Amino acid sequence: MTKVLLVLITPPELEEPLIDWLLERDGISGFTGLPAYGHSREHGGYSLLEQVSGRQRRAIFLVQTEAESARSLLDALHTEMSGAGLHYWVMPLIESGRLD
Repeated sequence: MTKVLLVLITPPELEEPLIDWLLERDGISGFTGLPAYGHSREHGGYSLLEQVSGRQRRAIFLVQTEAESARSLLDALHTEMSGAGLHYWVMPLIESGRLD
């Protein structure tokens, strides 16, 4: 089985709904959430303040899972949150563990 890191980047208004959505998924034992800022040359969706500062608030979620599970999650997100402005990355996970 191939382990991957699924990275989901969401606008702030979807942070709580996405947390709830992820907590309801089978096959995910947990995930990490982080505050972030997005930077882009495309300012069409930016407020005036965001245009001046050159950044837009975002939330990032990191989900360690199997490749097949990541694909299922993305398919479900596409169906249930289409048009929400989510960005994602799927990256191979070379190693993971816990240091106790």
